[in-house]
Amino acid sequence: MKYFALLFALFFINFKQKTDKLIGRYSYLIEDNNSYIQKDKITFKDSVFVFDNKYMPKGKISYGNAILLENFINTSLVITIPKNQIEKDTIEFYMHDKNSSSANYLDEVTGKGRLIKIK
Repeated sequence: MKYFALLFALFFINFKQKTDKLIGRYSYLIEDNNSYIQKDKITFKDSVFVFDNKYMPKGKISYGNAILLENFINTSLVITIPKNQIEKDTIEFYMHDKNSSSANYLDEVTGKGRLIKIK
């Protein structure tokens, strides 16, 4: 009976764990003059992402205090996502330019957008 209770507890804990990785398919929208324009669809798998547009390269995802998306066609573009946004269906993100004049390019936001989960 002890083993059954232990097995049940471990099984229950496994399903209640929160994921800290981006997984799934999202619509990629960029804000332009207080309205959002859909640019493409994007699929996240663990540490890489792929756009539906076949000409876009695979990008890489770095997990830390904030999630960084890198390796777009425009190599100076970096997208950051606050860690607390992962669990939501609509994820706010910020765009940064690596060629920025500021000392730390992540301190200067050049644009923003949203990722909306496709179910």
